[in-house]
Amino acid sequence: MNYERKVDVMDSLAGTQSYYEDADSSRRKRTRMIVALVLIALALGAAYYAFTHGSDAAGADGQSAAAVPNVTVVVPGRVSVEAAIAANGTIAARREMPVGVAGEGGQVVRVLVEPGQWVGAGQALAVIDRSVQAQQAASLAASIRVAQADADLAQAELERAQALVGRGFISKADMDRKRATRDAANARVRVAQAQYQEAVARNGRLNIVAPAAGLVLTRQVEPGQIVGAGSGVLFRMARGGEMEMLAQMAEADLARVKVGTRAAVTPVGSDLSIAGQVWQKSPVINMDTRQGTVRIALPYSEALRPGGFADARLIAGTTSAPLLPESAVQSGVDGNFVLVVDGNNVIKRVPVKVGTVTDGGVSIASGLTGNEKVVALAGAFLNPGDKVKPVVQKSSQ
Repeated sequence: MNYERKVDVMDSLAGTQSYYEDADSSRRKRTRMIVALVLIALALGAAYYAFTHGSDAAGADGQSAAAVPNVTVVVPGRVSVEAAIAANGTIAARREMPVGVAGEGGQVVRVLVEPGQWVGAGQALAVIDRSVQAQQAASLAASIRVAQADADLAQAELERAQALVGRGFISKADMDRKRATRDAANARVRVAQAQYQEAVARNGRLNIVAPAAGLVLTRQVEPGQIVGAGSGVLFRMARGGEMEMLAQMAEADLARVKVGTRAAVTPVGSDLSIAGQVWQKSPVINMDTRQGTVRIALPYSEALRPGGFADARLIAGTTSAPLLPESAVQSGVDGNFVLVVDGNNVIKRVPVKVGTVTDGGVSIASGLTGNEKVVALAGAFLNPGDKVKPVVQKSSQ
């Protein structure tokens, strides 16, 4: 009995020891598994970090190299260009002639011209009814013949009296009276002739005629209209067809313009350039606009219509200025500007004032000295502060 009890106790102890050994083995396996998983996770994290940061560094290096583009620049220097002044204004007749009623007026019978026609000096523009005046002139012409008949009779009587003086039939007093009668009759003839000539001249003033040769601009009369001294202007004419442009320009530009300055005028809606020259400049400046008027004489052209708008380009001598290609000059809300590459190869924005525009390029009136490296192309794709690699292109001038 005791032996069996001992055996059972020993078996129980052996089972307990085996249980603890199995538990320790399982715990060690779990620990190793956890450690392995942690090591695998760390390895994966290190690989991911190395991959991502390595590609970012490589991309940054590539992008940095690609972000410095080659940019074509030009050093314009300074060249001699024509100093042009731009102005605008209205077209007008250089010598406008208003034509109205010069005589007593009456009813208009015919209008002989239309706007746009050329007329000569003294040519009739409109005819006024003269039926009453014509009868008056005929009456005065008849009175001349009556007075002439009386004068002839008085002369004949005087001659007969002179033949009888030597015989004593006519006294000296009678001779004086007959001579006075003859002189009075001749005077009445002259009076009648003067009255007739007055009527003829007055009738000639009934028609509305051109005071000088020129171009008819407007017509304000129609057949059947009653006109008189108070009718105002019936026609407007440009003497000789000569036109002018009333150009408005700033006070500073007005000081640079002289009488005789050449100008090229372009009417709005036309590509025609009409050569003219300044024949008068305003002696005063408008206090409100700070502008003055320059009058540019122009020859006749169908493109020039009084009252129309036109642009003018006045050549006020020559000046020395930088000359850039048109692609280098840009415009914004603040005006014109160019992009300049400074000493650190960084883009800078420089405002400029544009001068004369020619076939060779655009002259810069102010803002540049001519020694800058100005971006000639692709300026719209650059911004101030960008780093670039300038490639200098030789100026075309």
